[in-house]
Amino acid sequence: MTQKNITSVNESIDRIVETVNGLPEEAIRWQPSNDEWSIMQIMAHIVEALPYWIEEIELLVETPGKEWGRNHLHEGRLEAVKPETVEAISVVEMVKELEKVKRTVQAGIENLTEEQLSAEATSVNPNFGTKPLSFIIEHLIDQHVNKHEGQINRNLSKLSSKSSK
Repeated sequence: MTQKNITSVNESIDRIVETVNGLPEEAIRWQPSNDEWSIMQIMAHIVEALPYWIEEIELLVETPGKEWGRNHLHEGRLEAVKPETVEAISVVEMVKELEKVKRTVQAGIENLTEEQLSAEATSVNPNFGTKPLSFIIEHLIDQHVNKHEGQINRNLSKLSSKSSK
């Protein structure tokens, strides 16, 4: 399971990097609305979120059954996407950080055993309840980055629609 997830995360991040490398900086920093993130904010979120979840996995391996997770108001999550936070970093640096995230994910999950992956613990988020460690990898790492890749593509579609008017 974990190799499939590592490959999937790497491929999603590679596609994000490829997309970003072909864009002008204004497009990367353009925010579709006050309620939507710019591509830069999406990348900043990925750079913050995936290492957060790897750290949660490491804590669950050390302390099986420990409560895990966070909500959308987690200060690290909010700080990572604040406009002033993302304005302070260059696109080139953000891409380098995304590349580091691939290595972090691989190092964090590649040696997990089936026993560790099936160990259950309760999330602080009542929507998740009690889940196996594999859920964090599938849902909060692999599917999560893939979902944000789709969000980047939607941003570009909105930008294209806006530009053609």
